[in-house]
Amino acid sequence: MPNNITTVLGIDYGLKRIGIATGQTITGSASPITTLNQINGSPDWNALEQIIAQWKPQALIVGMPYYLDGKENDMTKIVEAFCLELEQRFPMPIFKINEALSSYEAEEILKKNTKIGKHNKHEIDKMAAAIIVQNWLDQQ
Repeated sequence: MPNNITTVLGIDYGLKRIGIATGQTITGSASPITTLNQINGSPDWNALEQIIAQWKPQALIVGMPYYLDGKENDMTKIVEAFCLELEQRFPMPIFKINEALSSYEAEEILKKNTKIGKHNKHEIDKMAAAIIVQNWLDQQ
């Protein structure tokens, strides 16, 4: 892990919502922050810019959707395009990590504590982002 990275933001990109989490390399822990809604099929760049300004991460961790066998799927190319735009808007390292099962894992964690329904699916997205960050931290 690069020595200058102490805070990262994790992103679980979805067509409807984008889960955001933070991670601290010093403590090796991740925490869900929020979920952003897509606006007319595009990320809420203003909200994301505000979160980045608030948390001041030195890197972004983006969950890459692959099939369980590691092959790309339809979402992989969409998230790659999102990463390209992230790179243009925010000059910092972007680490991509396989997010296979992160949303499922998040839902299982939340089911133990909460009833999951249509009204709180945003909780799954930000928890999935935290799992993505935690997986990245664990690999460093």
